Amino acid sequence: MLISRAPLRISFFGGGTDYPEFFLKEGGAVLATAIDKYSYVTASPFLSHLFDYSIRCSYRKVELTRNVHEIEHNVFRECLKVCGIEKDVELHNVADLPAFTGLGSSSAFTVSLLHALHSFKGEFLQPQELAYEAIHVERHILKENVGCQDQILAALGGFNLIEFRTERDIVVNRVPLSPQRLAEFEAHLLLVFTGIRRKASEIVAKQLKRVDQNTQALYAIRAMAYQGCEILTGHKSLREFGELLHQAWQAKRSLDGGVSNPEIDEIYEQGRNAGAWGGKLLGAGGGGFMLFFAPPAVHPKLSAVFADRQLLKVKINAPGSQIIFS
Repeated sequence: MLISRAPLRISFFGGGTDYPEFFLKEGGAVLATAIDKYSYVTASPFLSHLFDYSIRCSYRKVELTRNVHEIEHNVFRECLKVCGIEKDVELHNVADLPAFTGLGSSSAFTVSLLHALHSFKGEFLQPQELAYEAIHVERHILKENVGCQDQILAALGGFNLIEFRTERDIVVNRVPLSPQRLAEFEAHLLLVFTGIRRKASEIVAKQLKRVDQNTQALYAIRAMAYQGCEILTGHKSLREFGELLHQAWQAKRSLDGGVSNPEIDEIYEQGRNAGAWGGKLLGAGGGGFMLFFAPPAVHPKLSAVFADRQLLKVKINAPGSQIIFS
């Protein structure tokens, strides 16, 4: 048996510019970090000649199939095909957090699965190649409306300014922060679950139809990735980072009416009124986790305001996809 894991992520600035529909024309940039919450995949040899099935896939349900083509779960099925594995394998997926919550869990699963399958075959892929393969699977085989930041963060990990040129020309710049600055920054983060789970691909489909109309807003969103990085590396006040997040959320809300709704707007205003400098809904919009950026002294008040909701503290700058047991 071997076990792989790939991290989920928080995207601060630039989301929306990591879609080829935008960056192939204009270039894209995202400031984001991998976090200490993971998607895990186990892969084990399976003696199919002793059973009446050849592959076992376990997730929220269990599939026992005679061949790859019978697998209902599209990611398991297509990744097995890409890796050329047709039988004699048992796969299992678990995750620290649920899917459809704005943290890039779908891509983390795809990366973790591909990593496990290649390792199962005795193959090694460089992290960036692993990310590119996950992008290919999600965008070109599964035809999902996904961007290209989640796969990069899942495969490479870290806290990065990522620049997008083509789907196979993505530049990852590590954000150079001292341990003290990183810890100070991390202490300002608090995630609040809206209670709304949604499929990002459906929300993104609407936004992609409006790329030409949203070009100016996307320019501003892209510029904020560089501004946010400059604030952090220039040792400026972290309040500036929080206020920039507030601007980014207003810009993101302008992309499409489905990004927010009255319940999400109310949650955001509650957080701001409790002392958060800024924040944003993570992921494509419509639900999932709301990120608040607030001085640590304010966090007890935020916790009280959101006592009826699930709160999450995370560690940032997490490592990329790894084989943690073999």
